[in-house]
Amino acid sequence: MERSTRVSVFESDKPSEIQLIKSKLDDAQITNSVENSYLTFTTTPTATSLKVMVKLEDEKNAFEIIDAYLQQSENQ
Repeated sequence: MERSTRVSVFESDKPSEIQLIKSKLDDAQITNSVENSYLTFTTTPTATSLKVMVKLEDEKNAFEIIDAYLQQSENQ
């Protein structure tokens, strides 16, 4: 089985925001997954950060989609 390098393209502590980004990547047929990790000591121990991960070769396209979403939501 071939193993590919995965990179984080978006992080948030808001599950709704993560789901929105995930669905936009799904719509663009970019395979992605969400990882859960505890935040650093500067936050409460129970707080978790969610990361959207994609294959390294999909990173550029994923960032373009995320940037377009962020610009659109900024202008609203």
